[in-house]
Amino acid sequence: MKRSKILGLVLIVAVLATMALLGGCIPTDTEGGGTSTIYMIVFLVLIFAMFYFLMIRPQRKRQKEHQHMMEELRKGDKVITAGGIYGVVENVSEDSIVIKVESGSTLRLAKSSVAIKREM
Repeated sequence: MKRSKILGLVLIVAVLATMALLGGCIPTDTEGGGTSTIYMIVFLVLIFAMFYFLMIRPQRKRQKEHQHMMEELRKGDKVITAGGIYGVVENVSEDSIVIKVESGSTLRLAKSSVAIKREM
């Protein structure tokens, strides 16, 4: 795993452990129960914010980068597919590409199956 992913997971576990520890230390209001409800709402908002910034936002960024890479594919680009096939783009259409592999044969693939665009 990448170092940033490990750091993010450690941060999530640390914050959850701290919240759980502090959650047990908060006195409950036996008359109205209002303060414990506020703490529960704050806890849920913090959990959602952590998931958004550590999981949802980075995934959206990767999706946008992949979409941009697919739009920029041109004839002659060297690519690697999701299945691990190395090839050179021969033809690009709206939803598929034709790549030429080392043996000289051509393959038609879905455009979204291109994982990486290699440098020349």
